Amino acid sequence: MNNSEILSALSHVEDPDLKTDLVTLGMIENVVTDDRKVSFDVVLTTPACPLKNHLRQACVDAIHQYVGADVEVTANMTSRVTSQRKETDAMLKEVKNIIAVGSGKGGVGKSTVAVNLAIALARTGAKVGLIDADIYGPSIPMMFGLKNEPPDGYEKNGKTYIVPFQKFGIRVLSIGFFVDQSKALIWRGPMASMALRQLFTETDWGALDYMLIDLPPGTGDIPLTLIQDFPLTGAIIVSTPQEVAIADVRKAADMFRNDKINIPVLGLVENMSYFSPPDQPENKYYIFGQGGCTKFAAELKIPLLGQIPIVAEISGSGDSGIPVATCQDTPVADAFFQLAEKVAQQVAIGNTIVTNLNY
Repeated sequence: MNNSEILSALSHVEDPDLKTDLVTLGMIENVVTDDRKVSFDVVLTTPACPLKNHLRQACVDAIHQYVGADVEVTANMTSRVTSQRKETDAMLKEVKNIIAVGSGKGGVGKSTVAVNLAIALARTGAKVGLIDADIYGPSIPMMFGLKNEPPDGYEKNGKTYIVPFQKFGIRVLSIGFFVDQSKALIWRGPMASMALRQLFTETDWGALDYMLIDLPPGTGDIPLTLIQDFPLTGAIIVSTPQEVAIADVRKAADMFRNDKINIPVLGLVENMSYFSPPDQPENKYYIFGQGGCTKFAAELKIPLLGQIPIVAEISGSGDSGIPVATCQDTPVADAFFQLAEKVAQQVAIGNTIVTNLNY
């Protein structure tokens, strides 16, 4: 038994998302054979890969089928997050993927989704950053229990760099750390855009697999500036099920897909999807209607990434500064963890498509 035999067997294992075998994709590394034992690394495109267990079993089955049923197989599942960015990209060059979280209107829970998605991604082992770009209504300082706590900074080559907070496994920064949140922020568009640009370019973010941007609602100057000035991997749209909400969210989708902007929409998240009583978790009551976001996602030809229920602990945990995704083994935390898997999956698929096109 040798390495060539092992690679030949594993070339029969296809990644269901990327539609190519693992050997061609370069996902098999460090093959070691010893008599009738073999070990190798399967390098996934993200630690949040929802197909991890499926691929592990498929590799074991392939070795048994094409090499020998008596072979003892050890498939070590590792990950290396993909990126479509080039080494020559100067801006945020250590950030592999920048993802905008937007909506066409306020009140749909966009910030709640952004915060809990970031934490869920970090729980998988990814390096994650979160920027609160909702400049006129920053809520992330409260949701992280960091109100009235300005971040640290340091001087380098005559320039001051901001150090983001690190909490719940992610790096986080908000315009709310620099202003009095008890007072109205009276800034015109250019001033607000300049302040937000500093959160990106004058902050020591370090190496990140995913940077999430909690965009302000609407399609005005600030979201447009961020979308056009920074190299976004894609965007996630958040809506509630009502038709009136979807009508506004449609504008956000149109903004991302505009010919002059052309940002891929990774998918749609339906927030406040249904209510399940604590004593009857199997029952679902669709308070704001049913199927609205499913139809909208189908219309846009994008995935419905997740359906987040209405539960008191989501709002309560945000108010207390301990987001619900930090909890273990609860239905709501699981919903955000599944959302993280779907988002990471769509990012990996998009990166592979772009990389192949570049070749």
